[in-house]
Amino acid sequence: MSNEKEDECDKHKRQGEADAKSSSSDESDEYQSAGEGEDDCEGDSPKERPPAVTPAATCNSSTTAAPAAPTAAPKTATPLPVPNDQDEEYQYPMHQSVFEDDIKSLQRRLLLPTAQDEVGRKDKHGNTPLHLAVMLGRKHAVRLLLAHNAPVKIKNNEGWSPLSEAISYGDRQVITQVLRMLKLQSREHMESRREKLVNALRQMQDFYMEFKWDFQSWLPLVSRILPSDICRLYKSGASIRLDTTLVDFNDMRWERGDISFLFRGEAPARESLVLLDNEQECYQRLRYEESDMEDEVDVLMSTDILATQMSTKTIQFARAQKGWIFRANRKELIGGQYQCEIYTIQGLILKQRKRREHLSHEDLQKNRAIVETITKGASHQPDARRASLNSQTTATPPETNTPTAPNGITLPELPRRSSLQAPAATSVTWRQYLEADVGKCPQLGRPPVHKQSNKTLRATVAMSKDFPLSVDMLLDVLEVVAPLKHINKLREFVTLKLPTGFPVKIEIPVLHTVTAKVTFQKFEFRDNIPAKMFEIPSHYWEDVRRFQDL
Repeated sequence: MSNEKEDECDKHKRQGEADAKSSSSDESDEYQSAGEGEDDCEGDSPKERPPAVTPAATCNSSTTAAPAAPTAAPKTATPLPVPNDQDEEYQYPMHQSVFEDDIKSLQRRLLLPTAQDEVGRKDKHGNTPLHLAVMLGRKHAVRLLLAHNAPVKIKNNEGWSPLSEAISYGDRQVITQVLRMLKLQSREHMESRREKLVNALRQMQDFYMEFKWDFQSWLPLVSRILPSDICRLYKSGASIRLDTTLVDFNDMRWERGDISFLFRGEAPARESLVLLDNEQECYQRLRYEESDMEDEVDVLMSTDILATQMSTKTIQFARAQKGWIFRANRKELIGGQYQCEIYTIQGLILKQRKRREHLSHEDLQKNRAIVETITKGASHQPDARRASLNSQTTATPPETNTPTAPNGITLPELPRRSSLQAPAATSVTWRQYLEADVGKCPQLGRPPVHKQSNKTLRATVAMSKDFPLSVDMLLDVLEVVAPLKHINKLREFVTLKLPTGFPVKIEIPVLHTVTAKVTFQKFEFRDNIPAKMFEIPSHYWEDVRRFQDL
């Protein structure tokens, strides 16, 4: 009898070990399926579970009689909190998982049907889960969120994107990952709009258009050296060509050249966007390739983080007046053929913020020297930037990322910026973060070193009902060439609710101290634009690193 009891206990014991092993295996598979389950998860803190009662323990508890083995209750996963707008504690469950570095909870949330909405949801401070992940240095959470297409271009209440916060934190790997996703999402947005843009271009009559850029500044020394440019735009079928002499422009430098932007709607998506450098006789396809990002990451890690916002909440358009005694509405004939009504733009506020907590003293000195050079008028030649990138004399074969000279000699790689030392871990709890007042978000990452300046701009716009192009058509055309920064600024401004007509002449803020007056001075419908204008010349060579900032 005793032997029968011992055999029965051994049987129950083996069965319990098998059940426990099976349960452990199922649990591991659940987390692994969410992605990257075997990566380092030092921040995981799974809740302690009560010890399981095994059949062997039941057998050993009594020597006189063997009770029937208890039926194991089916294991059920702890239900995840569902967002509830009435209860702030559970309003941002994915944010909480990231904040508390609960990777397993985050993995489970990313498998829910609501994951797509939660991953792009803003909390009361305007932060998305990705914002919190980069600010707190949650590298594993960053990878998971980016794998689920977390939005990168989105900004929080302070006007900062996840990329800005990643630059502040200073981890090069995270900066590269976020920048890669930004380029990928930009490409996907362009491709999603591609069919509509191509159809819109096909429905337009072919034309040639010129518009002039005159840059101005309230800083006298800067205003004297600012460039001007005449953009020449050709449209034929579903193709567009834009010729410009302004290659790049920002608050620290500007570059002149002779470039052409080609959009070929009939070409495959990966070959539709091309930039030609007609001086160096080279070209670059805008593919948003990963190999193009290392130089860009170096630039991001060594310059100010900028956030420029154009506040239009109080914007008003009022008819401009002329005359001292007898007042009348101003009108102007532009381009010798377009009768325009002149409006003043009031209540336009340009807000600019700079952050530099990630910069060393050496970085600040170098950046200051660049600004001083520009102010003195000695930076109107593009050689400085081009030489730094070796873009006149180097090419990158498609099978390698190592620059080589035309004679085949391999050039040395420039040293890369290293990651910064991580800031101290925050002492702020999730509840403290959640209960903080709007506009007083607790500090989570590196202590900010920032400067903010606001400027109220007064500008004018000349609207004409005689211009043959509509505003909607203009927006479609400008969206195609939006990778060029100053063109994108024009498009952003034209999206405002302008008065009736076409903006033949308009003043737009480009930088905090610089405005641009854009004049559409010539427009012709043409049916004889040669097709070769939209082709890459056969003697041009490909330089995948020519236009680093596009």
